[in-house]
Amino acid sequence: MPDPLSDSTSTLTILIDADACPVKDEIYRVAMRFHAEVRVVSNAPFRIPVSPRIKRVVVSDSFDAADDWIAEAADALPNNTCVVITADILLADRCLKAGARVLKHNGEEFSGLVRGGFLAAAGSSFLGAVKSTVMQIQDILVDILPQGPPDL
Repeated sequence: MPDPLSDSTSTLTILIDADACPVKDEIYRVAMRFHAEVRVVSNAPFRIPVSPRIKRVVVSDSFDAADDWIAEAADALPNNTCVVITADILLADRCLKAGARVLKHNGEEFSGLVRGGFLAAAGSSFLGAVKSTVMQIQDILVDILPQGPPDL
């Protein structure tokens, strides 16, 4: 991986998981205000503002290439100098372990819980959501089908 972080003179670098990030423009404005470096990481080129502090990083389209680049870059930076913006729980976990601070797109911080049990909690939360969805679908089918679901 080339080292696009090597020219950073800032005390803060923001790494954006850009493929599905709806708040890139807001991040650019905040970064300019605080003189932070920004790396916009994606599988495809995005339009970025013309600024020496904002750089586009286009990675291959292989599975998790952007996540791998971001996690490696977060690990290469000193602790407390990197902020990662992502909605990806697994990437957040990797970046927290590397010492980065990680924010969701809504500005909410992924906490240290990711280091311990957050992934397990996210898994159980996911299973709960699936069970709830299945129950809702079953209720809808009971309403639509006059005889209800078949007996098991």
